[in-house]
Amino acid sequence: MSEAVYVIQPVEGEDPRVLHDEAVALIESAGADYAGTLYQRIREVNPATYIGEGKLAELRERLEGLDVTVLFNGELTPSQTANLSKALGDRKIIDRTTLILDIFALRAASSEGKLQVELAQLKYLYPRLHGKGGALSRLGGGIGTRGPGESKLETDRRHIRARIRTLEARLKETELRRMRRTERRKKELVRTIALVGYTNTGKSTLLNALTGSDVLVKDALFATLDPTARAFEIEGFSFLLVDTVGFLQALPHSLIEAFHSTLESALNCDLALIVCDASGPYETQLRTTLSTLDELSFDAPRLVVMNKCDLAPYEIFPSDCVKISAKTGAGLGELKARIFSELKEAFRETTFFVPYRDMAAFGSLRGLYREKKATYLEEGAEIEAIVPEVYSEKFAPFLKK
Repeated sequence: MSEAVYVIQPVEGEDPRVLHDEAVALIESAGADYAGTLYQRIREVNPATYIGEGKLAELRERLEGLDVTVLFNGELTPSQTANLSKALGDRKIIDRTTLILDIFALRAASSEGKLQVELAQLKYLYPRLHGKGGALSRLGGGIGTRGPGESKLETDRRHIRARIRTLEARLKETELRRMRRTERRKKELVRTIALVGYTNTGKSTLLNALTGSDVLVKDALFATLDPTARAFEIEGFSFLLVDTVGFLQALPHSLIEAFHSTLESALNCDLALIVCDASGPYETQLRTTLSTLDELSFDAPRLVVMNKCDLAPYEIFPSDCVKISAKTGAGLGELKARIFSELKEAFRETTFFVPYRDMAAFGSLRGLYREKKATYLEEGAEIEAIVPEVYSEKFAPFLKK
């Protein structure tokens, strides 16, 4: 049976409805049930209990007789977590970061992903170990307890520091292997396109639509955690499409740090497609994505893609975006054309004249260009083609005067 979670939702800055819907989606993605919400307009955070005494008393009254975990949709300090748990009858108290870490632990499939999640969890929980022996012994199950496990958390700080160092060393090795793969792709002149954006905007569906793959598609936050790469073609040229972990408002810094090497590899691309959900709060999604990319010092070309436009046909979107529906296939032709146009500096459209006596020499270059049209004349063939810029010198003897 799923665990029920009661949400404490601070109301400040962003649209509270967006933040609330996001919190409920996180709860459901963790496999728990949503039990209810208490809103609090916070002008000043109480250093001891996050919320004031009056709101704390109201919460205690609302929770009376309920067996639920309480989620604070923000980040709590170790002392705030302990004080709130005590004030609410020793209930389990989790914050937003703990919940997201829990989902990541649930989603991680690759060995590297599991290492990254465990490292992020240990770094986040390490300063919260002091004085929590009793509280930790009560964490027998439910959300907020996946990953390193109870036995890991009950070891002393010295052993946890040693585990963190071991994880960092193992991840450094995988990072070096990934860098070598990236360098090999560059040498082989493989153009890479990264799918980036908010979680659950349809990036995996788009990857399947463009490449004909069957990557997992699920209506849940962070359904895709490990990067997925698939090849596809435009105008006869091969490209590599990489799906990445989705972003979220105020994504915990520990997670960005832990997954930095993975994201860096995926985002070390020739073009990024920023995928937004046209039927949702796409302004927030776009703002969050751009902010996270800036944090990662990402400076490659980018193209905004509004997905699920079939569900929001009358919305007004950014003027330079591409409107598509990955599910129905609408707009994918235009998207491919825009991708090729964005990368056009890497290609040259040109016309060759190949005398019949030189056909054998020209034939040795056949794999380096894509023919658009061929006209056979009396003395040779006139060929209109697209050539990668890096190979242009090889074709210099055949350029039409």
